[in-house]
Amino acid sequence: MLKPIRKGSLVETAIESLRQNIESGEWPVGTRLPVEAELSEALGISRNTIREAVRVLVHVGMLETRQGDGTYVRANRDAGETLRRIARSKLAEQIEVRIMLETEAARLAAGRRTEQDLKAMTSALDARAAAGERVPERIQHDEHFHHALVRASGNSALIELYDYFSHAVSQTIEQTETDSDLPEPSQEDHELLLAAIRRKDAAKAEALSRALLTPSLKALTGED
Repeated sequence: MLKPIRKGSLVETAIESLRQNIESGEWPVGTRLPVEAELSEALGISRNTIREAVRVLVHVGMLETRQGDGTYVRANRDAGETLRRIARSKLAEQIEVRIMLETEAARLAAGRRTEQDLKAMTSALDARAAAGERVPERIQHDEHFHHALVRASGNSALIELYDYFSHAVSQTIEQTETDSDLPEPSQEDHELLLAAIRRKDAAKAEALSRALLTPSLKALTGED
């Protein structure tokens, strides 16, 4: 239910109020929003502020303005806000998601990888090894390897989802590489995974991919 907005950052507060109504299911996907005059009265702010808040939510994909017909709910999640929430989640939770995405990608890549995919993964791992103790470079090449592996899955939806999750992937790689309390996946671990994909051994590739991050996850969760 919409509540009048107190003074402050009116546009930001209006955006949050409209977003909450959408995310809570008060306005399901496909619902036409009340007209500006009704929203203005309900929130206690000007139509210009409402118009700006709606414009922002249209830009992020939650709302859709149809000429001459009104404004409709297009999605019940703001992609940018979702990324911010993922960034605020626990490292262990981010690693669990990485394991889910990457193990399936490894299994698929073993059956679908091309010579070009193998070259991209090999190049990334060679550069990772050459980086040695230059941690920022090693992290960068590690990311390149995992993105190349996911692309080798040949699943466009998985590739898009992984790219969407890429900021959290970067965070987890940086943490495992720099935090002395977390087991660091070795160069050999990565090479063995690539070898399984090269041999088209899907079961082994899946198991090795899971093994890369499982020690770090156990260290964070205290599981045996």
